[in-house]
Amino acid sequence: MTHECLRIIRDEHTALAAMLRSLAMMVARGPGDEPERFFDVLRAMLFYIDEFPERLHHPKESNLLFPKIARVAPAVMPTIERLEQDHLRGESAVRELQHLLLAWELLGEARKPAFVEAARSYTEFYLEHMRLEEAVLLPQAEQGLNDADWQELDAAFSTNCDPLTGQYPRDPAYDRLFTRIVMKAPAPIGLGASTAQANVR
Repeated sequence: MTHECLRIIRDEHTALAAMLRSLAMMVARGPGDEPERFFDVLRAMLFYIDEFPERLHHPKESNLLFPKIARVAPAVMPTIERLEQDHLRGESAVRELQHLLLAWELLGEARKPAFVEAARSYTEFYLEHMRLEEAVLLPQAEQGLNDADWQELDAAFSTNCDPLTGQYPRDPAYDRLFTRIVMKAPAPIGLGASTAQANVR
């Protein structure tokens, strides 16, 4: 049996990984002949990461899921502590990315390398963070949590409305953000031109 909250967490991880891959594709492609469109969609992607995973997904993990796992599997506390540090670092890291993107947009190509390197580092950091959660913590939850734990977690995570999963309660504001991204970003997130179809700057 797969508990609802674990399915939601995995779905949200999949959506975020796809977003990060699309962001990397956009950066590799560069602004080309449409810099306004390029920077607009990157801003929307970073806003999504800041708004949804950082403010909704992570707090529920930190405040609800991780303490329950620590109670039943104290041996994984070092992993939990590392993931908590990741959560603390993640919010400031995405805000720094937003600043670096603005610098590239407003000040020109001289500011591009700083954004490119920060985006690469952030993507690697985040993918490893999600891998650790799924490989180490979620199996411990499946083995050790009781029915009351699952009821609380399922109720909490079922209120998430990540527009990129397309499966949970919808929020019109997030729907608008999703539409803005999906119409301009390349696959796997969007319907825009793929890297192979676009001119690489």
